[in-house]
Amino acid sequence: MAKSSSLNVRVVEGRALPAKDVSGSSDPYCIVKVDDEVVARTATVWRSLSPFWGEEYTVHLPLDFHHLAFYVLDEDTVGHDDIIGKISLSREAITADPRGIDSWINLSRVDPDAEVQGEICLDVQMLEDTRGRCLRCHVLQARDLAPRDITGTSDPFARVFWGSQSLETSTIKKTRFPHWDEVLELREMPGAPAPLRVELWDWDMVGKNDFLGMVEFPPQVLQQNAPSGWFRLLPFPRAEEDSGGTLGALRLKVRLSEDRILPSGYYQPLTELLMASVLEPAEEDAASPLAVLEELTLGDCRQDLATKLVKLFLGKGLAGPFLDYLTRREVMRTTDPNTLFRSNSLASKAMEQFMKLVGMPYLHEVLKPVITRVFEEKKYMELDPCKMDLGRTRISFKGTPSEEHVRDASLGLLTGYLGPIVDAIVGSVGRCPPAMRLAFKQLHQCVEKRFPQAEHEDVKYLAISGFLFLRFFAPAILTPKLFDLRDQHADPQTSRSLLLLAKAVQSIGNLGQQLGQGKELWMAPLHPFLLQSISRVRHFLDQLVDVDGEEEAGSPARALVAPSVIVREGYLLKRKEEPAGLATRFAFKKRYFWLSGETLSYSKSPEWQMRSSIPVSHIRAVERVDEGAFQLPHVMQVVTQAGAGAPHTTYLQCKNVNELNQWLSALRKASAPNPDKLAACHPGAFRSSRWTCCLRAERSAAGCSRTHSAVTLGDWSDPLDPDAEIQMVYRQLLLGRDQLRIKFQEDPSIDSSPEADTEKGSRAMEGACPDALAQQRAAAARLLEVLADLDRAHEEFQQREQQKVALGPLGH
Repeated sequence: MAKSSSLNVRVVEGRALPAKDVSGSSDPYCIVKVDDEVVARTATVWRSLSPFWGEEYTVHLPLDFHHLAFYVLDEDTVGHDDIIGKISLSREAITADPRGIDSWINLSRVDPDAEVQGEICLDVQMLEDTRGRCLRCHVLQARDLAPRDITGTSDPFARVFWGSQSLETSTIKKTRFPHWDEVLELREMPGAPAPLRVELWDWDMVGKNDFLGMVEFPPQVLQQNAPSGWFRLLPFPRAEEDSGGTLGALRLKVRLSEDRILPSGYYQPLTELLMASVLEPAEEDAASPLAVLEELTLGDCRQDLATKLVKLFLGKGLAGPFLDYLTRREVMRTTDPNTLFRSNSLASKAMEQFMKLVGMPYLHEVLKPVITRVFEEKKYMELDPCKMDLGRTRISFKGTPSEEHVRDASLGLLTGYLGPIVDAIVGSVGRCPPAMRLAFKQLHQCVEKRFPQAEHEDVKYLAISGFLFLRFFAPAILTPKLFDLRDQHADPQTSRSLLLLAKAVQSIGNLGQQLGQGKELWMAPLHPFLLQSISRVRHFLDQLVDVDGEEEAGSPARALVAPSVIVREGYLLKRKEEPAGLATRFAFKKRYFWLSGETLSYSKSPEWQMRSSIPVSHIRAVERVDEGAFQLPHVMQVVTQAGAGAPHTTYLQCKNVNELNQWLSALRKASAPNPDKLAACHPGAFRSSRWTCCLRAERSAAGCSRTHSAVTLGDWSDPLDPDAEIQMVYRQLLLGRDQLRIKFQEDPSIDSSPEADTEKGSRAMEGACPDALAQQRAAAARLLEVLADLDRAHEEFQQREQQKVALGPLGH
């Protein structure tokens, strides 16, 4: 039984941050760490003490992670960035509430003695001889220690305390992966039994030594089960200093999803029920799994569930029928066409997530050229007289321009950007993914059937444009960073320009229904352009739904993208093979890389015809490289091996930590099915006849650090994982099990088998159609039966796991 763990993190905003710059402001950004591994860095918000980031990350990681930390820093163009404060959340704190954390949390000061990381390997024995008891502590090695020196390494030594006695190991210079292999023996002194404490320190020639972490074992542990193995280093026990809000606060949303995934066969009955329900009449299935899910799922869970369901049905080739099922239910319940899909219902969320899952490359193709122009040109645009800064633009040399001049200039600039945006959208029919076009066609037909009156002629257009323009194009224009259209958030001026463009695209998507209404009458100069665009959009929507086919083309897919499709590309710096005599900065050459499910290929430029390639099937590990290895940041290594041949390592440098994480994640996902993955590797490089990390002199020496193949970032191109997706659906259905029993069987304690169900009556549903009632009750009984079977399967697997743990190595 596989284990699954996903951490959903949203860094929303900050408030009351301290000023770190002479201007009285700061340029804050956040770093997100899981167990001291940087998994994300937000963009910098310039000149703000109350920054808004709104950045969201999903991190897939092993179940045994310990803590999550957020560091807020002030970016400086010269020198080191200033640390403002941190928030540290333990795994226990995150899981205390099943709904996760959603609150403002004060920043705390960063205490160097608390910034520990890594593990130590010990083998402890309690011995007795004629002189009494002796503690024998074999200090073998440590790994992933915190770098305390400017070289990015440390000079670690261990100090062992037992009672009033202490001993030290030797100091190993310039490494975060020391190997001591030293035995320290301490004699028991009179008095009460004492704990064993092992501390690690970084030796400094000048000044005091730096603390690296500690482990401690109470006397009862030493006597009953002497410790042996790897142990996580901990900070000195002390209460975290509460800054009382003087360092500001962050608003965070954090939720951890952990589960055990059963073998595929166990989910087959539930999968069949879900698939069958989308092919039945939407009005007659109040007891189907999807109907139950729609009733009981609220809040943030609805978006997660919608994503899982869309992926599940995509994998079965039934995303079209699934979306059609949800939209039919939504449309049938709607009496006022003006409120259609305005709420965050399961139907709305499912369509929204579907567009992101299958349409992100399309979105990038349509919008990226104009968004890039807006960021690079940095033109001042403003139509609202209340927000105009007449000193920001200069029309002539005769002095400060008037409001009218600024408005006219802004109008010309806005239409200069809007024109290409509208042209790109209305000319994109052939590039829109067929699955999206088919989904819109079904939506168009459903709405037209429900509201056939002449006065509702525009409703069938608004239903589609409400999704495509208001929930897809306009949000991407407003916040390009959140749609991967840009690496950074916009500065305040560019952000205002994007807001004006997004408002205009939203008005076009609304087919001009609200033009001239509301509070934003200052948008009136744009109205002629918007009205002219609306007729083009109607024609575009007619073309968009003019497509043949009832379901997605092709057979059911196991991945969102075909193996040959490029999932990531861009420039990286690649280290030349064994560059003898070259300085490090000359050993890395700029190359353009393409990653698909089959190959990692590269050439001198995107246009270069000659390409070299690495088969993805040969990848055995993809890991970070310590900065000290080449005195360079953001370097990763791709370890490959062809058959029984010798392993080969390719070193690649990225331009920043986010790009590094994205490439690491993409390569790990692409190589996920590969057998014979490495469990350990070297985070350094073999240079000057030794590894820079652990200082071993043999090139073939075993890796000194664990690999992280399970740690990936979630995004639209994630492979489909039907078992994980249906497991989440099962967990969500469990929340409504009692409600389902009460509604269709009256008594939750009554047997839910189909045989028992046929003998019960339902006074609550007197007057309902007997056939429909019988069908609903039979469907409810079948669903409850399937959930009970999955319950039993989980219990059986859990008992097996507990038995293996209890038996230990002998149990295998």
